[in-house]
Amino acid sequence: MTNPFCRVILEYAYKNLACSFMLMVIHSRASQIDSPSESYFPKMFNKIIKLAHKKCSKFEFPESGQQFYEVVVKHASRTTIANSNSDSQNLPTPFAYPTVIEAVRDGDRDRDGDGDGEGSEQTAMLLRKIQQCCLCCDSSEMEKETKRQTLEEVVEMIQWGSSGFSEIQEELMNMVSVNIFRCFPPSSRKMNTVNVDPEEEEIYLDPSWPHLTLVYEILLRYVVSPDTDIKTSKRYIDHVFVLKLIDLFDSEDQRERLFLKTLLHRIYGKYIVHRPFIRNAINNVFYRFIFETHPHNGIADFLEVLSSIISGFALPIKEEHKLFLLRTLIPLHKPKSFSSYHHQLSYCVLLFVEKDYRLADPVIRGMLKYWPLTNCHKEVLFLGQLEDVLQATQFPDHIRCTVPLFRQIGRCLNSPHFQVAERALYLWYNEHIISLVTQNRNVILPIIFEALENNMKSHWNRAVIGLTANVRKMFLEMDAELFEECQRQYIEKEVKARELEEKRQLTWKQLEAVAAQAVRDDMVLVN
Repeated sequence: MTNPFCRVILEYAYKNLACSFMLMVIHSRASQIDSPSESYFPKMFNKIIKLAHKKCSKFEFPESGQQFYEVVVKHASRTTIANSNSDSQNLPTPFAYPTVIEAVRDGDRDRDGDGDGEGSEQTAMLLRKIQQCCLCCDSSEMEKETKRQTLEEVVEMIQWGSSGFSEIQEELMNMVSVNIFRCFPPSSRKMNTVNVDPEEEEIYLDPSWPHLTLVYEILLRYVVSPDTDIKTSKRYIDHVFVLKLIDLFDSEDQRERLFLKTLLHRIYGKYIVHRPFIRNAINNVFYRFIFETHPHNGIADFLEVLSSIISGFALPIKEEHKLFLLRTLIPLHKPKSFSSYHHQLSYCVLLFVEKDYRLADPVIRGMLKYWPLTNCHKEVLFLGQLEDVLQATQFPDHIRCTVPLFRQIGRCLNSPHFQVAERALYLWYNEHIISLVTQNRNVILPIIFEALENNMKSHWNRAVIGLTANVRKMFLEMDAELFEECQRQYIEKEVKARELEEKRQLTWKQLEAVAAQAVRDDMVLVN
């Protein structure tokens, strides 16, 4: 067989007898070659033609084949024949057979549904890339860049692929576990520092983040994908996986914790069976942080996740959720690093109070239990949270701790730190709190009247004195008779205190005189 193009056509036609287009090409080509069975084609060609006529008899091939030759020219070579009855010497340029064969292969695959082969090849390629990403590279920059590019290719193949995760789940989760579950380096900062401004904090950036961000993106796509079967994926996202994911919240890189918050929230929403376990695991982290003084970087992030969980609690609130408030959230007011997660904690507590007003009383009692004594910045934060809790309380009957509460507020009014005193005085600029105080003024005014008078007499800050005068005037307008009664009691108390002080001073003078007389009697003159 001297013509290589004819050999290629024969091999392809032998494998694809059902391809009508190729048979037309073969038939037309054979009709233009003298004695095909002797010079170019073997005897097998005649068998192929007979089988083709049996298979595709509905096409009714003509004897000459010139009609089909003309059709092929129009589609393949884009040339036209001027005279269809011309000699074989005037034939057009032979076809570009390899190009036609390649095009036919693509068309056959699309028409006959052979795209599954292409899908299997893509899946095999994706698995190879996933296995390559399981290797940890810490040596050269070239290896890191190669791994990053491979991860980007995996993300792109998952994003645009149509096969889903069913065939690659095990390898994919193995790759994710190898990359994200790791030991953290020694902490470069102390989490138990007090009054640290977040803007002045040194930001830590994980050097492996270019790889980690792609791995987290792959994991997030796997979790949120509607193609991910919950029953099957529970074999990989089990309690061990969730526990390791929660341990990663101790990362110093804020970008990683942001991804972890999203992942944990999605897992909590999708895998209902894991919900109690996730809450208990977070509680255990809080307990170690509170009672074992174990520093942790992700307390604020855990509270953000819990805020979305608490907002979804059904009413009435279950007893286990109330215990979570009293045994976990309230003791979180104790640590020194309270300021780093104050806003998130205050929001979680406020959600409980908004759902059930009766929880305001145990919340306020818990805050009074952990009220700071020497940390003025923390005391200001407590006063702000206390205002939010009182704002969310609709009925004063739900607050049974009015006396200890306003005793503490009175101590804050007399604080030598002007910010604490100002923040306490600003409570009376809240209309809702004023309405609560008005309904309980017979109890509240006698408690704080002394603190107001002491501020007017002896506080060093002029702004505090001015705010105290405004609050004092407010109570006078609210109930003048009660105000005068409190003022009379205060004067009597001052007179008694003054008399008691004079009596004490007189007693000390008498003791000094007796002591001096005893010393003189015991003196011995020495010559």
